[in-house]
Amino acid sequence: MVVEDLARRLGLRTNPHIFFWSAGLMVAFLVLLLSFPGPIGTAFGAGREWIVTNLGWFFILGVTTWLVFLAWVALSKYGNLRLGHDADTPAYSNLSWFAMLFAGGIGTVLMFWGVAEPISHFSTPPYAGVEPYSVQASQDAMTISLYHLSLHTWAIFTLPGLAFGYFIYRYDLPMRVSSVFYPFLKERIHGPIGKTIDVFAVLGTLFGLAVSLGLGTSQINAGLTALTGIPDAVWPKVLIITALTLVATASIVAGLDKGVRRLSNLNILMAVGLMIFVLIAGDTVFLLRQIFESAGLYAQQIVPLSFWNDSMAQFTDEGGWGWQGGWTVFYWAWTVTWAPFMGVFLARISRGRTIRQFVGGVLIAPSLFTLVWFVIFGWSAMQIDGIGGTGGTISAAVADSVPLAMFAFFDNFPAATLISGIAVVVVALFFATSSDSASLVVDMLCSGTGEAGPTRQRVFWGLS
Repeated sequence: MVVEDLARRLGLRTNPHIFFWSAGLMVAFLVLLLSFPGPIGTAFGAGREWIVTNLGWFFILGVTTWLVFLAWVALSKYGNLRLGHDADTPAYSNLSWFAMLFAGGIGTVLMFWGVAEPISHFSTPPYAGVEPYSVQASQDAMTISLYHLSLHTWAIFTLPGLAFGYFIYRYDLPMRVSSVFYPFLKERIHGPIGKTIDVFAVLGTLFGLAVSLGLGTSQINAGLTALTGIPDAVWPKVLIITALTLVATASIVAGLDKGVRRLSNLNILMAVGLMIFVLIAGDTVFLLRQIFESAGLYAQQIVPLSFWNDSMAQFTDEGGWGWQGGWTVFYWAWTVTWAPFMGVFLARISRGRTIRQFVGGVLIAPSLFTLVWFVIFGWSAMQIDGIGGTGGTISAAVADSVPLAMFAFFDNFPAATLISGIAVVVVALFFATSSDSASLVVDMLCSGTGEAGPTRQRVFWGLS
């Protein structure tokens, strides 16, 4: 056939139907976006409003249901089953495994929102009747931030990762999203229906990742603006994306074991170092006390938050759906676009682990890290901004430009310029690890194997 011949001439080792359909639709979609940004933006805006208004409750209920199911399956008799054959053992140490899943998953998001989200809720409380900058506003801000980026977010990654790992390794199926549908489709996963599922998974991964890389690029540009005076404009962002794509592509060429693992380990060490600096340079005793108190507040509020969907907003909010439409539902929808990428990536690095180990590691460990991260950065920022006051420089920076939040925060610490520079490097490394992880996963989704494809093939997805 034509596509098989074309793939062979280009030196590709992939499923040509999935590869060329994904690449072609990606290019076509980008051409349409660049040619008709106004009408497409209007159509997407209308679609988003309809989804938020009519299905926002379903997103919230769905993610909560996933979390409950994962807790049950990990604690049940099925928790002893391995993702793979019974004799398989884990390929990576716990430290490297954690670093890869964290850096590939949500590192950029924590750097972007670690200060900005608590300050946003602190200055503009989601609940009616709560005074901005009050003690209650600060506690609510921390609890809601943890709700958004800890257990529930990682449940969205863990469930597909568990499904991929179970079916791909125990049933010896291709490393594709369509393999999860094997109980329903059987051998039809290898036909047009299965290939269609995989094409949509590739496109979802590419465009979902673009949101996170866009946030990371904006934050790097904001940091460079604060450090060097480089303007916050389109052309610096293009240069940043170009430079970091080259770094990510070099990591892609090196492969998962050498490139992604080493970058991830370096990245997590630098991020932890940054967090420890803030802990020591800030109000250390207050922050240590808050780690335990915030964990308790989160534990108290996780059940009501898990089912809260602001249903009374139609009587109190002119927008009709309420505050969660722009926050919680946005987070869940965005995270779901990452689910195919993170699910396959987690399955790829988790072969040999039991279901209990997998759920415990992927769900609990990053959530605990997120708790500590948000407490140290979020509570430090709110304390500096003035709890019980009227707001300060950090909330003003967030209101002006969210990407500036982290750097406005570091201005209140010793060696602010040096620390801001390190933060830029950390964000850049998170950018690179997210990009190269996703590129390797997209290549796997197209080829159906966990082995690295030809270099040109992986570089194509890295550049894409």
